[in-house]
Amino acid sequence: MRLGVLDVGSNTVHLLVVDAHPGARPLPAYSHKAELRLAQLLDPAGAIGPDGVGLLVATVRDALQAAEDKGVEDLLPFATSAVREATNADEVLARVRADTGVDLQVLSGAEEARLTFLAVRRWFGWSAGKLLVLDIGGGSLEIAYGMDEEPDAAVSLPLGAGRLTAAWLPQDPPDPDDVRALRRHVRAEIARTVGEFSRLGSPDHVVATSKTFKQLARLAGAARSTEGLYVQRELKRKSLEDWVPRLAAMSTGERAELPGVSEGRARQLLAGALVAEGAMDLFGVECVEICPWALREGVILRRLDHLPPG
Repeated sequence: MRLGVLDVGSNTVHLLVVDAHPGARPLPAYSHKAELRLAQLLDPAGAIGPDGVGLLVATVRDALQAAEDKGVEDLLPFATSAVREATNADEVLARVRADTGVDLQVLSGAEEARLTFLAVRRWFGWSAGKLLVLDIGGGSLEIAYGMDEEPDAAVSLPLGAGRLTAAWLPQDPPDPDDVRALRRHVRAEIARTVGEFSRLGSPDHVVATSKTFKQLARLAGAARSTEGLYVQRELKRKSLEDWVPRLAAMSTGERAELPGVSEGRARQLLAGALVAEGAMDLFGVECVEICPWALREGVILRRLDHLPPG
């Protein structure tokens, strides 16, 4: 069957269309993205304003039309931290439902971590052993650890690259004092969770997902996305530590000229790098493997698991 996943994230609204059936890997058929940056459209009270809601409704409508055009049989719509944490989340969801007919399912942070972990487990397989998975989104950082398809520990922290950029790095290029303050904040938040994971033992593999980690890996010399999904990519902590001060000294425009860095993500790349560096340092990780599958694939795989065989 042809499935569609509609992911209303903190940075983008992303429709991913795949051809899938139980027991087989989902094959991407079409991708439709719109950058909304909902995490940066929150007003001082933490609500998504009327303009932001209007943009969201229009974007969901466009995605619905694209899904229909591509023959999607089953659409799985969900929202993550930007909608989840908006003070007017219920009103936003009701407006989207009334104007488009789409009933967005709001995932908790723990659900995000578990579904991303499922996708990583399926990608690497059982032979990968104990996995520690790190995922930096626009609104949150997810961390999960385990031997099976369901992680033994899963947490979500409010350390998304878009959220931190809006709250902590208002200037362009960023003020060095702001960068230091953000670095302290990130590390204090992550440090609170380390004990929960360290008691479970050392992982056999540490895996990173998300656009932020992919772009950082590309800066450090990983293969281009055009070379395909199956090329092994990694990010070493030493390379990341070399890049952080360089990114901090650059303007958004200068970052956008770097290899693999999209114009839309350039502003928040420094905050993402500080989160990645902090997580790798505090968890004692020298190198992460980059996984091409993440939350959207996890949602698809969970749906396929509940389909009857045949």
